[in-house]
Amino acid sequence: MSDPTHLSLAEARDALVSKKLSAVELTRAHVEAIEKARALNAFITETPELALEAARESDARITRGEARPLEGLPLGIKDLYCTKGVRTTAASRILDGFTPTYESTVSANLWRDGALMLGKLNLDEFAMGSSNETSAFGPVVSPWRRKKGDAFDDAKIVPGGSSGGSSAAVSARLALGATATDTGGSIRQPAAFTGTVGIKPTYGRCSRWGIVAFASSLDQAGPITRTVRDAAIMLRSMAGHDPKDTTSVDAPVPDYEAAIGASVKGRRIGIPKEYRIGGGAEINALWDQGVAWLRDAGAEIVEISLPHTRYALPAYYIIAPAEASSNLARYDGVRYGLREKGRDIADMYEKTRAKGFGAEVRRRVMIGAYVLSHGYYDAFYVRAQKIRSLIKRDFDEAFAAGVDAVLTPATPSTAFAQGEKGAADPVEMYLNDIFTVTVNMAGLPGIAVPGGLGADGLPLGLQLIGRPFDEATLFSLAAALESAAPKIDFPQPWWTETK
Repeated sequence: MSDPTHLSLAEARDALVSKKLSAVELTRAHVEAIEKARALNAFITETPELALEAARESDARITRGEARPLEGLPLGIKDLYCTKGVRTTAASRILDGFTPTYESTVSANLWRDGALMLGKLNLDEFAMGSSNETSAFGPVVSPWRRKKGDAFDDAKIVPGGSSGGSSAAVSARLALGATATDTGGSIRQPAAFTGTVGIKPTYGRCSRWGIVAFASSLDQAGPITRTVRDAAIMLRSMAGHDPKDTTSVDAPVPDYEAAIGASVKGRRIGIPKEYRIGGGAEINALWDQGVAWLRDAGAEIVEISLPHTRYALPAYYIIAPAEASSNLARYDGVRYGLREKGRDIADMYEKTRAKGFGAEVRRRVMIGAYVLSHGYYDAFYVRAQKIRSLIKRDFDEAFAAGVDAVLTPATPSTAFAQGEKGAADPVEMYLNDIFTVTVNMAGLPGIAVPGGLGADGLPLGLQLIGRPFDEATLFSLAAALESAAPKIDFPQPWWTETK
């Protein structure tokens, strides 16, 4: 068989079951690809020995006819998921030396179904960022390069964030798929930036237990893959009720793969006029093309209004830092992770947190503490929560009027180069989330699908937003877009030539 890393997850699954390929061969090919791609800095921790050991066990199961749904499929795990016996860093120095004694529920579900771990993927520190430049282990480099005329420029392109290691690894064919998390767009934006597929499920569809918390009412786990079908396969294993997570919903998990190829004729697709505010001509042209693709597939297109969209970004950047400041209060140097010596316990706290947290994390913790402080709680936090309720009501009314899904752009532009945004004004970086934060604020499912390439040769993505717990409809619509959109060829491994 030709290079196994070029297979989709579904193709690799079928090749393993038919014994055209062994799990060891598949895993070794990915391990070798990872070794050659360290210039991308996609992985914080590589686990080749664990992966190959699991692959041998998978081959034995396949031989016995006992293959599980994801048997022998090598995946990358975002380093926000706790993995038993393998260090977990959240891309922060504050968790130096932390090796969990337990497994996150989502990763345990993947291992239960036969998948294996290639390693832990880089991310923005504590998932706070939109470019994967805030990691304590250095920025991730996208496998994509920007075109200027007929040549590529030398700029290092960001893979999006916070799940930039996940999107880069999948796009560079270092893993068949990867876990990711999404608090305000951190699955969908990096997927759009790298020509991959990323779905943020409905809040409560996947357990958050064992995933390092950023903003507990917004965080949700999901996969990044190279095809819509692969995302459907992964999500079915990742999802499910977990009694250890009180926000986990006790509801059946459908066979999402069965939705791939289902007719979208008669589906009503809402086009929100308020989303015209954040994109340029190229993004609006892509959006119009997405509308045409769905109309050609038989969907009915209707204009809708989501009037409180304009307030989503400022409200999000009050709520998310407020929850982060509370969640990150536990990192004090007492129980685990980094500890700096101090004159007394208060001094130890201050020195540990000052050295352990990066600039963006410190900024958000301070913003969060401010908006929760006496005299400002009502003025900021309470008002932001009221806006959140109005944003959810906007979507509820659209769905009640018969809309099955909403189509929008995924990002306001193609990917940018390292250092191009946010250095002087953090708000410039925050604006990357303009199309995605509403989904988290309303707790809805959203999926990013490649829509083609921009004038600079970098990927463009479309976003579909669905009804609560109706990911199956999103998969059928996303598959229709995927089928209509021009096929994206993933980058050739130029990074293997980097010294």
